[in-house]
Amino acid sequence: MKKYILALDQGTTSSRAILFDKSGTICSSKQLEFTQIFPEPGLVEHDPMEIWLTQLTTAKLAMSSIGAQATDIAAIGITNQRETTVVWNKNTGIPIYNAIVWQDRRTSDMIDELKSKGYAEIFKKKTGLVLDAYFSGTKLKWILDNVTNARKLAENGELAFGTVDTWITWNLSNRRCHVTDESNASRTLLFNIHTGKWDEELLKILDIPANILPEIVPSSGEIGEASSGLFGDRIPITGIAGDQQAATFGNMCIKPGMVKNTYGTGCFLLKNTGENALESKNNLLTTTGWQINGKRNYCLEGSVFIGGAVVQWIRDGMKFIEESSEIETLATSVPDNGGVYMVPAFAGLGAPHWDQYARGLVIGITRGTTQAHMARAALESIAFQVSDVVNAMRSDSGIDLSALRVDGGACKNNFLMQFQADILNTIVERPTCLELTALGAAYLAGLAVGFWNSIEELEQVWQVERIFEPKMADSERQELLSNWQEAVKRAQGWVK
Repeated sequence: MKKYILALDQGTTSSRAILFDKSGTICSSKQLEFTQIFPEPGLVEHDPMEIWLTQLTTAKLAMSSIGAQATDIAAIGITNQRETTVVWNKNTGIPIYNAIVWQDRRTSDMIDELKSKGYAEIFKKKTGLVLDAYFSGTKLKWILDNVTNARKLAENGELAFGTVDTWITWNLSNRRCHVTDESNASRTLLFNIHTGKWDEELLKILDIPANILPEIVPSSGEIGEASSGLFGDRIPITGIAGDQQAATFGNMCIKPGMVKNTYGTGCFLLKNTGENALESKNNLLTTTGWQINGKRNYCLEGSVFIGGAVVQWIRDGMKFIEESSEIETLATSVPDNGGVYMVPAFAGLGAPHWDQYARGLVIGITRGTTQAHMARAALESIAFQVSDVVNAMRSDSGIDLSALRVDGGACKNNFLMQFQADILNTIVERPTCLELTALGAAYLAGLAVGFWNSIEELEQVWQVERIFEPKMADSERQELLSNWQEAVKRAQGWVK
């Protein structure tokens, strides 16, 4: 009897490996950080070899710490930082350039040029994405255009492109599997989310040869095998999903209308829209959630740039607290925000405003304003931003919110979760396991090998730790939201 699923969670700043048992309990977890490379302002890179080695090392450490052998592991599930782009030589296995990270802005001019040629609408219709330097396609084009001999090597069929899931799987399988799943493919600007295929017209616009693209495989299914040379025996690789889609599946948001929010540095909200790829009228992205048994599940996605990062700013910039966890005590030492509102547009505003010229603002300060009011306004700002995205999702889908399922570090804050429930006027469900990204990858892998027999069984595995119910009066909610909207207007368009 196999005891564990091994989830490989390859993130932006660290690689992690977690072993889950049948009850969804974490049996072992290891994490290693890796180098962040900033060649110049606005550029962010990683060393793909360091990504691979830290990921492999965490897997081995997680196994050895509880004496697990390859024969104890039913399958491997992979989840990853999305949009980060790797190109390598198929013959040598060596990357021809550093990985260009999702945060990297070097292709902004290329994006402006594509928009000026009128391509924005065709990309949106086919990929569900807005034209932005965030996604992989223009990063790949940049590597082909700027790295010596890259185009020639590509023409000769010697190069392979992939997002981080592809790179990890290729190395795990001893170079046998050059694959990606639909959730990752849907973040490249090259993939048609309606046909489930790489799109020839988009490849032509970006001048990208089809021969360097990975094969598209299901998010849950027989994908490949980890080489026996790595772990002493072969282990099936049966699950792949980008981090936000994996967290959505891990939170069991599997029915249309269900929404999850990850409270990390930023906030990522995904709303399940079932088999309908809804085109957003409110600046949200349409993305593939996952593909299982030939059925594609779509989501609407909205990103808030500054979520938990506002707490770090209160700690490191303002020096109001020494530990992030102290903000809750400080914020709840006053009965309300004292009329103070904070718009944390430190890097502009994300969905649904998409204003890169907005900047941070604190308004409503009087002589009576204290550090506690500022701390409270900072926490409330996270919930207000989430509420803006939820309202955009309501408007796009016509489906109301039944509950918000949460994960990520900041969801441990009880005040924030209660205020979120109040401001949305809906229940907030916080699960027992907060490692939802890794858990989602484990679920996808485990389903494919019968470790769990059905999604219904997984719904029994998913456990809620606490439910926050709205308690706020409608009049108070409306006043808070009205003041927030006014504050946002005043923060917008600040940088000329």
